[in-house]
Amino acid sequence: MSLLTRTPEDLLDLTCSALEEVRARTPLVQCITNSVVVNVTANSLLALGASAAMVDIPGEAGPFATVASGLLVNLGTPTAEQRDAMLEAVAAAGEAGTPWVLDPVAVGSLPVRTALAATLCDLGPTVIRGNASEIIAVAGAGAGGRGVDASDGVEAALPVARSLAERTGAVVAVSGPVDVVTDGRDVLRIANGDPLLTRITGGGCALGAVMAAFAAVDDDRFATTVAAITVYTVAAELAAARASGPGSFGVEMLDALAAVDADEIRRRAVLS
Repeated sequence: MSLLTRTPEDLLDLTCSALEEVRARTPLVQCITNSVVVNVTANSLLALGASAAMVDIPGEAGPFATVASGLLVNLGTPTAEQRDAMLEAVAAAGEAGTPWVLDPVAVGSLPVRTALAATLCDLGPTVIRGNASEIIAVAGAGAGGRGVDASDGVEAALPVARSLAERTGAVVAVSGPVDVVTDGRDVLRIANGDPLLTRITGGGCALGAVMAAFAAVDDDRFATTVAAITVYTVAAELAAARASGPGSFGVEMLDALAAVDADEIRRRAVLS
């Protein structure tokens, strides 16, 4: 399906301007995320030009969400205290108009996070991102993948993603070899990135935080979601070109997030 209202060329222009805005405004992203990826997520935001705050306990999560520029809710290691903090932060973000991203990590076969994801989907996320199996599962249309690994293809998840976007009002981003973004009406594919992103801890989780940073600088959340994925996956290509394997890729990815610019994005971005 082609875009109905925005062309890839328009979105490429918006991507470049959104990157400039992130670096100029240094959005503060509150990250309620999993314990495995905290350092990677914070460093990715800092390298990009944003700022991170891991405020994830009840009594603090809600008040902080009202002053943060954006919020990430990642279900990777949802302890009881963190689950309470997520609900508190989301409620406060809704009242304050703070954009927030839901990353339903490994939903489907794991009952606690699956029930929580269903509740959060009903609370007005700005963006929902995940791999194909996670998106299908959070929409109630499948059992999920193998932990954090997808067992479904991106194109198979597209009809479910569009339906989920229509039901929740969120922009839905499906990660894979070719990423797909939809708001229920428009659909865009982004054919950038590198397989090494799947060989390091936090490759996808950090992207959720980057989406929250971009959502903070423009009200066109379809465009900012496209921008976040495009910048992140182009940076991954730059990092992979300099890396010798997963270990060096992780370091090179931070350098690439700091260095990627509009010229590189225009040269490399593959949007359709």
